[in-house]
Amino acid sequence: MKQYDLVIVGGGPAGLAAAVSAKDSGIDSILIIERDRELGGILNQCIHNGFGLHTFKEELTGPEYASRFIDQVMERGIAYKLNTMVMDISPEKKVTAMNREDGMFEIDAKAVILAMGCRERSRGALNIPGYRPAGIYSAGTAQRLVNMEGYMPGREVVILGSGDIGLIMARRMTLEGAKVKVVAELMPYSGGLKRNIVQCLDDFGIPLKLSHTVVDIEGKERVEAVTIAEVGADRRPIPGTEERYTCDTLLLSCGLIPENELSKSAGVSINPITSGPVVNDSLETSIPGIFACGNVLHVHDLVDYVSQEASSAGKNAAAYIKNGAPADAKTVEIHPVDGVRYTVPKYIRPSEMDDNLTVRFRVGDVYKNCCIATYFDDALISRRKRPVMAPGEMEQVILSKAKLSEYPDLSKITIRIEEGE
Repeated sequence: MKQYDLVIVGGGPAGLAAAVSAKDSGIDSILIIERDRELGGILNQCIHNGFGLHTFKEELTGPEYASRFIDQVMERGIAYKLNTMVMDISPEKKVTAMNREDGMFEIDAKAVILAMGCRERSRGALNIPGYRPAGIYSAGTAQRLVNMEGYMPGREVVILGSGDIGLIMARRMTLEGAKVKVVAELMPYSGGLKRNIVQCLDDFGIPLKLSHTVVDIEGKERVEAVTIAEVGADRRPIPGTEERYTCDTLLLSCGLIPENELSKSAGVSINPITSGPVVNDSLETSIPGIFACGNVLHVHDLVDYVSQEASSAGKNAAAYIKNGAPADAKTVEIHPVDGVRYTVPKYIRPSEMDDNLTVRFRVGDVYKNCCIATYFDDALISRRKRPVMAPGEMEQVILSKAKLSEYPDLSKITIRIEEGE
């Protein structure tokens, strides 16, 4: 059995940043395992710009951003295996993987970082009546076909769902000469970043119809037309609101879901809201020595935040490898209520955390002129006014270790949305 101090599952932006951070924290025995034929993960097909503004203070494309971290991995001589699939992770941190050269093999690791990213949610495709003709793609599949394989999925396009990939593909298909007729979104708000709505739809005159969904797909061999209809508060189509669009392609952008089959088989506790692991302030899961970061933990809106989070996971995994699990430290749960859907992390240990800890979360609706309020037990600690908050954009609260030390008997932290003054 091979042995490594740290095994990182996934060679995308999270895995790369975690590896660099762990190496810089003094861990030399590191292995990145990537199932694709190259490092970089999903960034390799994201050829649009807008990456790296926080991390590198300049605007990069996805492949450029990935290459910066790949270069750092190469400079540090960190080992990696491509075309290698992790089949199982045991609670004892034994990693079972396979590839063509080595066959099935096992690695005994002192710590594991989960960085498998996310996959597209197919649920939206399952509730649509009609046939299943050619021409129906997930937005990410279409993105790979256009940007990496050099194929054009279609010429007349309807998009269901307004997640960031769907919005970006509306622009991409238009630039390649296709006619994007409409973007329909089931919810009364977009699931994507505001800047993407402006740059990808408004700038190209593509209509976004909120509270709409696809109710029929026409065509047996190939998509011929799609009918959308308005939905009520119960998300059910309203009779008489149908609109028919002739098209040859339907792209589905119905959200992303963390890729956590391996996490579940390892026995990691999963948050039902995020579909990612429950973690503490070290990004450590319910199994000591197994850490999680990036989109496998919760779906991020910016890759820069993925890199920040992964760097923290790498540093914390290094500390675990060197020092083992800390003595039983007091744990405080963060309670998301009143519009806050979840928090990452869910638990903090005030005695073990860094001087400042960023708690990230998403809201459950669109809020205007409201405040993010943080309470230690019943004491109001901070209240930050926000002009607009939407589910498509992550929010954050920074907890201070110094402030927490003033509340030694703290039993819970509450983060909620309150009416603005």
